Order: sequence, then structure tokens, then C-alpha cells
Amino acid sequence: MRGPGDLDWQPVSDSLVASPVLAALAGWSRRDEIEVAPIDADLADTAAFCQQYHVRLEDSANCVVIAGRRSAETRYAACVVLATTRADVNTVVRRRLDARKASFAPMADAVTLTGMEYGGITPIGLPASWPVLVDAAVLGRDVVVIGSGLRRSKIALPASALADLPAAEVLEGLAR
Repeated sequence: MRGPGDLDWQPVSDSLVASPVLAALAGWSRRDEIEVAPIDADLADTAAFCQQYHVRLEDSANCVVIAGRRSAETRYAACVVLATTRADVNTVVRRRLDARKASFAPMADAVTLTGMEYGGITPIGLPASWPVLVDAAVLGRDVVVIGSGLRRSKIALPASALADLPAAEVLEGLAR
């Protein structure tokens, strides 16, 4: 596999992915299908990244951390959607988390709980108790680019691999 765009795609290394990502990849059967590329950390946000490195938005997937609350309990989930869409947090995700209210997790919480950098959070290596909700449209792509847990690199992998992540749930209509 060769990742999209104008990037120096290479095998996964500990210097280009966050430690929780590296740990999760260690025992994952699809590790050899993943490539990582260094990028300018100032260009980690999706639109700037895609423009600079000539990656189509349709081939880029975002991972957002959602906090759902019911009474005093907070439940977290990660949502993976194409960069051309947005997660339906107030309906689909809120119901899946059985929460009264759902919203994007505060940046400090997302960073602390994942052990990843904000703007680089990825569905690989998240806490085991979190569902990883993947919009079905993501799986329609051949290859997608996602975060690496760090702002200074990106991961390319077969989109189908996202459905094989621990705790992955593929949902129709997760994104709008």
C-alpha cells in the first residue's frame, strides 16, 4: 500500500506515533498494512493538511472524542467520520452512549484520557472501554488518512481496517 498525497509514507516507528498507538499496534493483526508519514505539526488540522500535502478530503477521516453525560456519569466514545462530514453528536452518538447530553469532550480531557496530542487523536490506542464508532461511509474508501496520536505525523491505512479495531462499531448515518 502507498498512502495518498505528497508524503514520505513509511513503516510505523515509535518516533512517528504516540505511545498508546504504538502499544495498540504491537498486537494488531493489521499492523503491517499501516504506513506513517511525518508532516509539519502546524499543518495537522485537516483542511490545511489536505491542501499542503495534496490529500483529498474524501480520503481523510477525523476522529473526535465525545463525552456523553447522564446524571453524574460521563461516558466517552470516539467517532470516526470522513473529513467531508460531521458526526451526528446530538442524535446518533447521544443515543448510543445512552446520555441525556453529548458534546465534544473538552480538549484537556481528551488529551489526558487518550495520551495523545490534540489535533492528532486517532481511533487506534484509545481506552479499551470506549466504543469506536465508525461511520459506514468511511469504509467505502480504499485508503484513509487519520491521526497518529501526534500532530507531527499521519497514518494511512486501508479503510476496512478501522472496522477491525477493538471496540469498533460501524454505524450507518453516524455522519451528516
